[in-house]
Amino acid sequence: MNQTFQKISILGGGLLGGSIALALQDSKKVRLWFRRPELLEIARLAGFLGTTSDLTEAVADCDLLILAVPVGAMPALLSAAVKAGLPSSCLVTDVGSVKQAPHQQLADILTTSGNAFIGSHPMAGSEKNGLMAAKADLFQNAACLLTNDSNASEHLTKELENFWVNLGCRTRWFSAQEHDRIVARISHLPHITAAATALSALESCSEYGELSGGGLKDTTRVASGNPDMWAEILTENRDAVTAGVRDNIAQLHEILASLEAGDLEATRQWLVAAKHLRDDLK
Repeated sequence: MNQTFQKISILGGGLLGGSIALALQDSKKVRLWFRRPELLEIARLAGFLGTTSDLTEAVADCDLLILAVPVGAMPALLSAAVKAGLPSSCLVTDVGSVKQAPHQQLADILTTSGNAFIGSHPMAGSEKNGLMAAKADLFQNAACLLTNDSNASEHLTKELENFWVNLGCRTRWFSAQEHDRIVARISHLPHITAAATALSALESCSEYGELSGGGLKDTTRVASGNPDMWAEILTENRDAVTAGVRDNIAQLHEILASLEAGDLEATRQWLVAAKHLRDDLK
């Protein structure tokens, strides 16, 4: 794999951090840092190379630092990385699901350290969590949304975009605010809808869930995601998410009114509109 960055350090060994490490292992220039030392042996047995729980070792001489931890943990971890010797020339990015928060929360640290920051959001998650769910091909044909509200140089934006393209991603640039508005609709709202459907369908008759076909399982798949992680994501992006939830409620009110009225044609038209939009989804 042709990469401009010579030494890449990933802080956080979950699904995304682990998958990046696997995708880069042939280059033998990646380091994967774990906060908990007891995970090192598990990672080594699973075939991961370049693992460490020593932050000084992890950040030494790196030229791309990837924060693969929850957004709320990023400021303290970046501060610790700077104190551990992170080179001021190292580009910092992340893989968080919101972008206004990291651009704002990391700004003071970056101003002091001199590091540039560009936001990254590879849309390649899964309802499965943790290092053992990592896959080397996770990013193949996945979208990666990039943000440059911190005004990194054109050279660095091109280098980071090339990094994600080489992992298999399709890239697009947005402002952090635009990013958060978009993902609220195409990622965060679907998670809420899946969870609401799981509750509505199964809370009072879970014993019959085994009788369901693919529809229920497909619709609610992402509701199996990590509740702690998703609670943080939804709360961080609550302004954009709540607007989507209100629109969703309005749609449910519309179909409810059609059903209560026994209006077959209105029900059909509502379903036709949804089908057309879904059929156009690539």
